[in-house]
Amino acid sequence: MTATLTPEMQALKSRLVATWNAGDYGHFATFLEAGALEFLERQGIAPGTRLLDVGCGAGQIGIPAARAGAVVTGIDIAPKQITQARARAQAEGLSAAFDEGDAEALPYPDASFDVVVSLFGAMFAPRPERVAAELTRVTRPGGRIVMANWTPQGFLGQVFRTLGQHVPPSPLMPSPMLWGDEATVRARLHGGVAALTLTRRPYPFAYPFGPAAVVEFFREYYGPINRAFAALDEAGQAALRQDLEGVWAAQNQASDGTTRYDAEYLEVVAVRPE
Repeated sequence: MTATLTPEMQALKSRLVATWNAGDYGHFATFLEAGALEFLERQGIAPGTRLLDVGCGAGQIGIPAARAGAVVTGIDIAPKQITQARARAQAEGLSAAFDEGDAEALPYPDASFDVVVSLFGAMFAPRPERVAAELTRVTRPGGRIVMANWTPQGFLGQVFRTLGQHVPPSPLMPSPMLWGDEATVRARLHGGVAALTLTRRPYPFAYPFGPAAVVEFFREYYGPINRAFAALDEAGQAALRQDLEGVWAAQNQASDGTTRYDAEYLEVVAVRPE
């Protein structure tokens, strides 16, 4: 956070830190590991690649990338998640570095990284134009920016619209789901990249319990839903739970008491000019 922030933006960023510190993202992300590894494998990260993971969470991209030989730096606004990522790296004997910091003001020199990646992370920063500028600034000429962003039309778009009906989002923050809109992404990265490939893909979610239990799992472990419930009284919580259970039940592809669905995301691959 910088001295140039208005008091309103400073307050918003403090709330965002509290949101992503809530719950337990490290545990939450264990159910997302298969999709994260699939996403990472598709990028073809070679050993020795200088990789920056923006919005790194508990290391769901950074840890396997370091395991495969990349020189990894991760950054996240939530101190709790950085602590989890560092503990994972230490437990595996990996030399990956994980820093607490802001996607809108990355503390790295220009052209520091071969690949800058963000798996559902940078999309949640409140000033997307600054995020776009920072991602391009720290990527070397000829390097790549790779993002996975939930789409407005996809499952997570539905979930966040439901949250917004119960707990209105800050007017200072455009919808994070706009990072999953192709025209918006082209406009935000225009001028900073030489090539841009946008691909809609499914992200697998699978839980060994039913939709009602999935909602409770998200409420306990996923920061945005945890804080939404915390902002409501008992009646409001019951109404939110009912609406979320309806969203999950409607999308559930399983019929055996478990929950399985694919959440659409936009894969962004941008190449910096040489």
